[in-house]
Amino acid sequence: MTRFTCFIVLLSVLSCMAFKEKVSRKCMQDTKRFIEDLNEDIPREYAALMYDAFGKMGSDFVGGNMNRPGSFSECILANAGDFSGQYCQVMLIQEQTGYLVGLCVPDSCDEAEIEILVANDVFKYKDTSLVPPIPSVLLHNSTQQIPVSTTKCLKKNGTPDASAIVCLFVCSFIVALPLGGTIYVALIKWKKQKWNLSTVGSNFKSDPNLYGTFLQHDVHQKHANNFSADVESPTEHKSGRDVEENNTNRLVYFLDNFMKTFSLQNNFSSLWVTKDKGHYSALNGIRISSLLWIICGHNIQLSSWENLDNAKRWKDSVENNPVYIVALSGPSYLAVDTFLLIGGLLSVKSLFSLIHRADDKMTIQLVGTFLLNRLKRIQPLHIFMVCLSIGLLSVVPKGSFWSFAEMQIDICKKYWWTNMLLINNLFFYPNSCIPWSWYLAIDVQFYFTTPLLVFLLRRNTYKLIAVATIFLLIPCFISALLTAYFQLPLYLPSEWIHKAYFEYYYNKPYSRYGPYLIGILLGMFMNAKKERLLKKQWQAAVGWISSLTSMALLVALAYVLHEVPNYPSAPHAIYQGLHRTLWAVAVAWIIFACDEGFGGYINTFLSLNVWIPFSSISFACFMIHPLLLIIFNGIQETLFHYTDINFFYLYMGHIVLTVALGYVLTVLVEKPYLFLKRHMK
Repeated sequence: MTRFTCFIVLLSVLSCMAFKEKVSRKCMQDTKRFIEDLNEDIPREYAALMYDAFGKMGSDFVGGNMNRPGSFSECILANAGDFSGQYCQVMLIQEQTGYLVGLCVPDSCDEAEIEILVANDVFKYKDTSLVPPIPSVLLHNSTQQIPVSTTKCLKKNGTPDASAIVCLFVCSFIVALPLGGTIYVALIKWKKQKWNLSTVGSNFKSDPNLYGTFLQHDVHQKHANNFSADVESPTEHKSGRDVEENNTNRLVYFLDNFMKTFSLQNNFSSLWVTKDKGHYSALNGIRISSLLWIICGHNIQLSSWENLDNAKRWKDSVENNPVYIVALSGPSYLAVDTFLLIGGLLSVKSLFSLIHRADDKMTIQLVGTFLLNRLKRIQPLHIFMVCLSIGLLSVVPKGSFWSFAEMQIDICKKYWWTNMLLINNLFFYPNSCIPWSWYLAIDVQFYFTTPLLVFLLRRNTYKLIAVATIFLLIPCFISALLTAYFQLPLYLPSEWIHKAYFEYYYNKPYSRYGPYLIGILLGMFMNAKKERLLKKQWQAAVGWISSLTSMALLVALAYVLHEVPNYPSAPHAIYQGLHRTLWAVAVAWIIFACDEGFGGYINTFLSLNVWIPFSSISFACFMIHPLLLIIFNGIQETLFHYTDINFFYLYMGHIVLTVALGYVLTVLVEKPYLFLKRHMK
């Protein structure tokens, strides 16, 4: 068959498609021109670029190398004059095997039209399909049919839209405040030196163990005294001043305190304190160990979705091997339950501290201050991260795996308000803006229960026991019932076939409250005790053996019950209902035993002073590290090959960058608002 005849046949097919399946005339013409220019004896340069940008099948399909990403950066370079290259990814399903294929098609075609073109196998070079099916030798009894599932086209790197510009402005403004305060303090210091005046230094010393919950009264008083040394308090004005001058002094005093609170000079020194006052010193090591566990799990999770060229081999070797529990194997999410336990413990300590400073009175105003302090603690950085995700992801150069990042931009533009109200965990997990922030929402929701339980403790201990028992049983029963009804897996699934796990269970308050309540009860117990309760070494030995044995059994049972039955399973339901609370009880013992002086080498390790400065930046590290992973994975043009050494090397790089940026965000965004809680009164 001559080339002219092939062209006529192709034109007829395209015309028929446009008529029957509503492919636009422009898309049809541009696609025809691309295929014609590609099939010339010497293909046009743009057509060769578009052809080369198509995803090609690689080796090791059996090992999981199914995705064919192609090249985004090469595709967008193609320009035919009337149209240019547009990079798209189509999800194909063949014999229940789903895989992605990268396409480079004319930008006049939309996603629906591309699905039609792919389904009709229009893209060909020399009678060979550019989107070939998986050979039957790899998929036995293959029918070679490739039904199109979904198609997603990536926008070219361009100027950000209005929402991205607004978000970048908000981020810039938030960062500009501490920079402005830094310049202001530097100018004051320079002026004092010029006039040979003594410089009054700022010396914030916050207790790292209490960081994020409350500050010591003497810290606030000391900081306030430092501020008042530079600017005269408006309450100390001379008797002859009129009202206007007094108001002017108040404004000057306010601005002076505001600028100094935000200055870097006042926020740098407090982060690298390495002395501990002995209050729950083991929490520092527990917090950092849990954070490193979470980062390691996210490092694997965000890469295993699309970026691995041996995903099956990774799944077979890692998912069911307890050695890899820190790398998304088994119940790796238990680190989050440890965070919830710590949150409950510190919430009680914070509330008791406020009550003590209020002469042992628990008033509505005090509870309001307690709750407002929590919002001021987390929301500035939370809001900053929402804006940063929209703004930064809109301007970062894209790669072939940018579809997840682009989906995050769209979701944040639509659901940002759920983050502002801290209810984003109540929505379907994939529709959550910065989805890892569900922890903040659930933490604040649980935070509201602390005053209720403390109130019951102060009124009637028996009522507290009754309410706490009910609150403890509710998540156990609901988790067990959901597991039995939906046949949920016992740990974080790597595939979306278990949609109900994320929709009804994973980030919901009714399934997560157990560990937080254990933390609240532990805080009440440790606050009430007047002396050490462990008198004998055998008591500590029994506690340690029970705790460590429980933790080992909880991990081991998750692997034993790994397979998800297609019927309601009592063992799976019981385990799902109890394991989070039991894990929290085991960790609570470690905290208690270390505080009682029976921690041994474990307490020595967890209480190392090296953990203190890193504990102070742990919140910022938790918030920024997934965004770094999304950007890194999204800008790639090729797949990763999983090996232990490859991902360990990648993990260490992410840790270093996370710590560096976590320090910057803590100083610029988080710390100033934490200190601002008292100094602006």
